[in-house]
Amino acid sequence: MDDLMSVVDWSRAQFALTAMYHWLFVPLTLGISVIVAIMETIYFRTRSERWLAITKFWMTLFGVNFAIGVATGIILEFEFGTNWSNYSWFVGDIFGAPLAIEGILAFFMESTFIAVMFFGWKKVSPAFHLTATWLTALGATLSAMWILIANAWMQYPVGMEFDPDQMRNVMVSFFDVVLSPVAIHKFFHTVLSGWVLASVFVIGVSCWFLLKKRNSDMAMRSIKVAGWVGLFGLLITLWTGDGSAVDVARVQPMKLAAMEGLNHGKCGQEIIAFGILNPSWSPESQEDEFLVKIAIPKGLSLLANHDINSFVPGISDLVDGIELTQTGDTVHTVSYADRIAIGRTAHEALRAYDTASLAGDSQAMDSAAAVLKANYKYFGYGYLDSPQEAIPPVGVTFYAFHLMVTFGGYLLLFLAAMLLFAYKMPQMLSRPWVLWIGMLSIAAVYICSECGWMTAEFGRQPWIIESIMPTKAAISSISTSTVVITFSLFALVFTGLLIAEVGIMLRQISKGSKTNYELLKD
Repeated sequence: MDDLMSVVDWSRAQFALTAMYHWLFVPLTLGISVIVAIMETIYFRTRSERWLAITKFWMTLFGVNFAIGVATGIILEFEFGTNWSNYSWFVGDIFGAPLAIEGILAFFMESTFIAVMFFGWKKVSPAFHLTATWLTALGATLSAMWILIANAWMQYPVGMEFDPDQMRNVMVSFFDVVLSPVAIHKFFHTVLSGWVLASVFVIGVSCWFLLKKRNSDMAMRSIKVAGWVGLFGLLITLWTGDGSAVDVARVQPMKLAAMEGLNHGKCGQEIIAFGILNPSWSPESQEDEFLVKIAIPKGLSLLANHDINSFVPGISDLVDGIELTQTGDTVHTVSYADRIAIGRTAHEALRAYDTASLAGDSQAMDSAAAVLKANYKYFGYGYLDSPQEAIPPVGVTFYAFHLMVTFGGYLLLFLAAMLLFAYKMPQMLSRPWVLWIGMLSIAAVYICSECGWMTAEFGRQPWIIESIMPTKAAISSISTSTVVITFSLFALVFTGLLIAEVGIMLRQISKGSKTNYELLKD
């Protein structure tokens, strides 16, 4: 058992490492492709040589980032076969469909038109080149969409049923998978947050040009385009974040409780604006969850249910299967101990079905299948040894969520201020402290982006498929040493790729600073 858990932990660590590195590149690709397309559209309409040069400069940085992102993304998908083969077998018919569409349609589309973007300037007409640039941006977005649909299905498994003959889940409704509200909110929230990240990146680099007093006109134009893209993206991100919070409260209430460090909920639940968790606290203890906290009254009830007096369950409430009505009455739901018992009943029914199938007893097969279907909702709980296993890491989830929200609020003010300065107060963009804030905001937006993914993925632990399959049941039959070796190799390779990208980008930015855009025709 110890070796099993070691393999699970190292496999999770390896996947987290790959995902975190991959997510350094993806949002920049998603956002900067749109910014480049807008800049080329302006060039197409004005035929300004300055806009052409600006477009090519940012397009070069997009190309560097795209290449590194592809390398990490391919490895990420391969890990489902190498480290998580039980998972791939169990839901391959469902999970594999959006990934296949992503590879066949979106990625090939993206890869085809990116060649025209970089090498077709003098080989195709300006209109065709502009079309190729927009199609590259669309391809990147569609690629993200199918991957996010697959991820959303893991968080909210719909459109499927378990086939005991195959011992696996099969898809019964493709549209339920694709049009799941969790998938829709996740798509817009994630992709538009990529627009925000890329916009802050462009503004930060432009601030460096202004600080060095080089190509100020190019920097100001870039800030204006990126500022509008980023502000629009952030407003949509906030709107879809509200929808995602409602989804989490409905289908992953334990994640919401961990995000807020909430042990016992109540009607009209407050939301934590700032808090420091008590390191000695546990759901079983009688200690307070927080050493320090600043809360907004009834905020969590409003966020989760759009009702300021609604009940929001905490960790212990969910484990014990307790809810409260607005009149203060206690309602008993399915406790986690009961869910474990139900899950084990489903496991026993599946074994009984397999035994009856081998014996050719159709009546016993039908009886076992009926029991399995009735109890399958909590199938994954049957793998757990105790209810406490179903509690995610509260500390990581809580701090990641609140850092994301804090930096998100900062970025809203930052983007609005940069647009105001660019249009109405340009003198502010000559002050070094403003420009340094612009450059340092690149780090802030990356922290915000990574914390968003950490909230989504740490908060749903221990599930690889919510309530259906925990991570410890999803791994491949491999040794711990094998995973440790590949983890170490990936860490070295990914770190090398990141260093290479940063180095190449810095050289390209320095090279761009030596080009005098002001001499070009407008």
